[in-house]
Amino acid sequence: QVQPVESGGGLVQAGDSLRLSCAASGQTFSSVAVGWFRQGPGKEREFVSVIGWNAAYKYYTDSVKGRFTISRDNAKNTVYLQMNSLKPEDTAVYYCAVSRTMSMYSGDFDSWGRGTQVTVSS
Repeated sequence: QVQPVESGGGLVQAGDSLRLSCAASGQTFSSVAVGWFRQGPGKEREFVSVIGWNAAYKYYTDSVKGRFTISRDNAKNTVYLQMNSLKPEDTAVYYCAVSRTMSMYSGDFDSWGRGTQVTVSS
């Protein structure tokens, strides 16, 4: 399992959209859960969303429900996080991580990307 690589962050205005990508090659990619976490300025890292090896299993933190959508394309070894109606409080470094089990806890994820910055101005 190689370290995943995030991309797609940037500077946007409130109400705009961004699509984050998490890419990780490997024969076992389709059998792992992939999560998104974020850490805002002066805040602890928090769970955002996770998708299971079975893509039917998806969970979101309450603050992003109805605005963010997680999906995966196993043929491309890529997980996406579509972020709509962005708010200033979404500003954070977003991290992609891989786990062998479905979880919302960062400690259960073994392989982490370096993060991508998302900044939302008011």
